[in-house]
Amino acid sequence: MRRVKNPFLLKGYLAKEFFCDRENELRVLYENITNGIDTTLISPRRIGKTGLILRFFDDLKAKKWGECLYVDIYASRGVEDFIRMLAEAILLKFPEKTNIGKRFMYFLKGLRPLIGYDALTGEPQIQIVFHSPQERENTLKGLLDFLDRQDVPIVLAIDEFQQITEYPEKNIEFLLRTCIQRLKNIHFIFSGSRRTLMLEMFSNANRPFFASTQYLTVDKIDRERYASFIIRLFEEYGKEIRREAVYEILDWSDTHTFYTQSLCNRVFAMDEYTITIEHVKKACADILEWTEPAFLQYRQLLTPIQWNFLIAVAKEREVRQISAQRFIGKYNIGTPANARRLVKALVDKELLLESVDKGGIVYRVYDVFFSRWLEREY
Repeated sequence: MRRVKNPFLLKGYLAKEFFCDRENELRVLYENITNGIDTTLISPRRIGKTGLILRFFDDLKAKKWGECLYVDIYASRGVEDFIRMLAEAILLKFPEKTNIGKRFMYFLKGLRPLIGYDALTGEPQIQIVFHSPQERENTLKGLLDFLDRQDVPIVLAIDEFQQITEYPEKNIEFLLRTCIQRLKNIHFIFSGSRRTLMLEMFSNANRPFFASTQYLTVDKIDRERYASFIIRLFEEYGKEIRREAVYEILDWSDTHTFYTQSLCNRVFAMDEYTITIEHVKKACADILEWTEPAFLQYRQLLTPIQWNFLIAVAKEREVRQISAQRFIGKYNIGTPANARRLVKALVDKELLLESVDKGGIVYRVYDVFFSRWLEREY
């Protein structure tokens, strides 16, 4: 196993030894790719979809299956940003010294770009000036056509894909779909955290991407598998954690991957050989103390009624009947219509998480640590 100081990673992907489960999701992704099916991957933020993609890429590399590119467009604000991020991802994947990289540099020269490299990360930075919408469209088509012409199959994962719905250019969905339909050698993973937007894009018969992919939803990892994973990593790194302490971690973090990893990271960092429930509780208190300034800032951005609504959801842990009299009466929310307006506003702000299971729609405070802080303080 590759050694690190703390095996509970909080960002990036290092190796499969530090990655828990997702065997079914990996199988579905592989079946889709090998059968020429594009995938729409949907999950809440911080549940592990990016790690899943990179873990899948690791598997494909081990199988010597093609080339894999990952582009996160969350920070993009328009088509020009999308083009720049895609071009930078290609150059990062295929450096100039490689055969594909040499061909890509030749392609780029026709666009007269400014190419630099980040002083800290060494990653490429590309700036292209466009003089007309047509130039932008031709460049986007050219980038995708370039990838499609390579002599290896390519998997292109575009993360936070729903961001394109925010672009000022209203034809971007039609443009991308038109480009993609012609491609023979690129397999796509369209990943997103805004479930409603992603489903609207891919399931609405009036939208360009309608019925063009297979859905794959990423949810929480099975509790017992996660518990075994945590115990194993503690043991392999010379520590012991009691099983009841692991269950305390999973309960408090709601088995939500990022928050579970964060709590495990903090507990592992303690100068203790054997971890008990008391150590976990101490770590929970430390996390809430450190993150409190950010939570207090949230309050300045919300109306009093929105703030009180978040407190109500946090105290319930989850709410299924958001406009039920029992709930709105208990917390003095007002009318059912008022509850629905509050939900929409807070979901749009990504402070409430709206998810769906077989029992219907479920609402939770999006940030698990914020939810625990609200429970404790109010």
